[in-house]
Amino acid sequence: MEGTDSLVSLRKIYKYSKAEAGHLKDLLAVESPLQIRLEFEKNHEWHKKDLLVTMRSPGNDFDLALGFLFAEGIVESNRDILLMRYCQRVKPEEKGNVLIVKFVEGFKVDLKKLERNFYTNSSCGVCGKTAIDAVKCVNDVLPINHQWQINPETILSIPKNLLTSQTAFKYTGGLHAAALYDQNGNLLLLREDIGRHNALDKLIGACLKENIDLSKEKIVLLSGRVSYEMAQKAINAGIPVVLAFGPPTQLAVDLAQEKKMTLIGFLKEESFNIYSGEERIKIVGKKIF
Repeated sequence: MEGTDSLVSLRKIYKYSKAEAGHLKDLLAVESPLQIRLEFEKNHEWHKKDLLVTMRSPGNDFDLALGFLFAEGIVESNRDILLMRYCQRVKPEEKGNVLIVKFVEGFKVDLKKLERNFYTNSSCGVCGKTAIDAVKCVNDVLPINHQWQINPETILSIPKNLLTSQTAFKYTGGLHAAALYDQNGNLLLLREDIGRHNALDKLIGACLKENIDLSKEKIVLLSGRVSYEMAQKAINAGIPVVLAFGPPTQLAVDLAQEKKMTLIGFLKEESFNIYSGEERIKIVGKKIF
């Protein structure tokens, strides 16, 4: 059974202002390490391998593991995994923080990909991977459906939509979100985490479990900036349109342009920047500056 730990923790603090000062209680975002261990069959024997440790917000750990394995190209679907469970033979402080992923019998694990075996901080992502080749995106160019264009007003309505749904963020200000919308701007799924990468992995994993095709007129909103790895994860999942409150990096824009993904940054209530794939946005009757 997947853990259901709270995303927030109540702590006593001392607050100072020019008008007054004193003790009060404050909600903090919970952060704890998650160890992912793999079990796979090779040459008629079962093998174990520690894949990574990531700092994350507890909860939706199965989504996180599935989304990460998919985004890293280790699995192709949920059917590649026989079971997920928390390891019980751990220290008391590690309970609920060591996740075992067992692949189906006969599943061929790409050991070269597993050689990455890195420690990834929630805000880090790519650093620690063993080679530049390990982060190259080999996914095909995303197809463009010329019959589908998004109304800019739909995009502009999404920020307010997210803020009203991101409950843990309201109380802590310390969590990132990855949210899935349909072409009309209706919220379909939301996942939160202290790490931008983790939040997106959780969302992708949840979609895999629920058999949601991310390539079919779907929009994903990210609460932070868009790094190369975030763009890569989205492209590997087949997401055609990515919105973000923050800016993209140069490498993320280059990748989005190469793979024909629509990438929008600096999304606000009245404006946004299109860095790639503007053909998916229905812009008519606007003065050109």
